[in-house]
Amino acid sequence: MAKTIKEINERIKKGKAVVVTAEEVIELAGKKGVRKTAQEVDVVTTGTFGPMCSSGAYFNFGHSRPRIKCGGGTAYLNNVPAYGGFAAVDLYIGATAIPDEDPKNSVFPGEFNYGGGHVIEELVSGKDVQLVVTTYGTDCYPRDKLETWINIKDLNEAVLFNPRNCYQNYNVAVNLSDKVIYTYMGVLQPRLGNATYCSAGQLSPLLNDPYYKTIGIGTRIFLGGGIGYVSWNGTQHNPTVKRGKNGIPTSPAGTIAVMGDLKQMSSNWLKGASFTGYGGTLTVGIGIPIPILNEEILKYTTMKDEDIKAQIVDYSQSYPQVQPGSLGEVNYKQLKSGSINVNGKKARTGSLSSYAKAREIANILKNWIGKGTFLLSEPVAPLASADSGVTFKLLKERPLKKSRRK
Repeated sequence: MAKTIKEINERIKKGKAVVVTAEEVIELAGKKGVRKTAQEVDVVTTGTFGPMCSSGAYFNFGHSRPRIKCGGGTAYLNNVPAYGGFAAVDLYIGATAIPDEDPKNSVFPGEFNYGGGHVIEELVSGKDVQLVVTTYGTDCYPRDKLETWINIKDLNEAVLFNPRNCYQNYNVAVNLSDKVIYTYMGVLQPRLGNATYCSAGQLSPLLNDPYYKTIGIGTRIFLGGGIGYVSWNGTQHNPTVKRGKNGIPTSPAGTIAVMGDLKQMSSNWLKGASFTGYGGTLTVGIGIPIPILNEEILKYTTMKDEDIKAQIVDYSQSYPQVQPGSLGEVNYKQLKSGSINVNGKKARTGSLSSYAKAREIANILKNWIGKGTFLLSEPVAPLASADSGVTFKLLKERPLKKSRRK
């Protein structure tokens, strides 16, 4: 038995496609078996909703009278720095950018109440955002100062572009030290007081397609409440990590770069977030449909939380000092139980991502496909796989003895 994406799309157009979520397919395959379920089901939908730091948005705000050139100057959106080095009136704002006047961690731990992720949330909400540009004048762009309000409905283009989202598995963070520490995995209590993780587990997109057999460059996805696309491997994409017999990576592995029309999106699925003592970020909602082309692909989507293992890592010493090794493995069923055992001690668990929201995304995508308003796309190229030579390397530091510029 084998299907094609084209055949599945024809069934979607006719309203005959059988679509289930990654949660529902587990129960269905348990009752009917993998073979029969693969024959009956056309699409399995996935979802995740969690903080994703490597995110941002670019847009073109239009030429002023007289014209101004952002490149070479400075640009701020609600006092948060944006990057204007592309051209005259194109800007990019990153999710982790923070105002210059933010005290950061000088008053420890810093609160980081507002940043790029919050600006993106306000833009997509339809709120006015203050734009201030200071630059130098030229013959063709004579203006050197611009202060105005912008609104997403007036922008020429507004695009969410996230270089690294949807991590395929991730660490479980703990703290072995005697003091509270503040990390991008949240506040970690001393002496294994708690453990945090960030994944939807059995609903997570790349865990339902561990070898990237259906998810590739050009895959159409749910992104921030609208429609987006996978645009490339995400940064730090590392498909060569150790995997279990079921194909699931047992440590951080694949990532995807994604993009889509910000004007279609919703602040329900793009939320600015503040991490005490660490910084700001953007919480992003992503859902990816898995076309069931054969039994092998269906089998991957039936992986349960107890089949997915993650590494327990000390964030007080091992992670910041890049020391290898872990404190053990734990599966997602254990993580979601409320506590795990680490070094003989019980640690309370907490998730930075929302399983309820991930479920909601998977169901929204299911409904879109069921109504025929969302068709699957054939990837134009695969994501880098284990045999591609792509891996994630640490920085090789070299002393700066003298400038190489002439």
